[in-house]
Amino acid sequence: MAQTADPYNVATENMTLAASHIPPGSWPDSLDALIAAPRHHSLVFENERVRVVETQLPPGEIVPVHAHRWPCVLLIHTWSDLLRRDAEGTILLDTRQLPQKPILDEPQWQPPLPPHSLENIGSVGFSAVQIEIKGAL
Repeated sequence: MAQTADPYNVATENMTLAASHIPPGSWPDSLDALIAAPRHHSLVFENERVRVVETQLPPGEIVPVHAHRWPCVLLIHTWSDLLRRDAEGTILLDTRQLPQKPILDEPQWQPPLPPHSLENIGSVGFSAVQIEIKGAL
């Protein structure tokens, strides 16, 4: 079943105005997920229109501050509870507070994500694939 929004608010829950008002095009390249957090992000495919990025986050690990410049279709393959913090360390999202967990491998829309870190506070790994739409700002 195709999704046109983020029904679980995984991407957008409690985004702070300070972080969300900065245009994605102005984020430095050094914050790109593949550059700032290569241990947790890998390139699967890229051309002039899309970039496919795989995210792997083992339990207990923290992804360094990074950003996702383009909106994407997000496919979560394995779920674990996460804390998302802004670049200053303020918690933006605690997935334990979500009313329901995402359905695995169900496509959902994710807007660009401002600089943030991610911590896996669950007992299993988190894995997802983002199909980023270049130029869709």
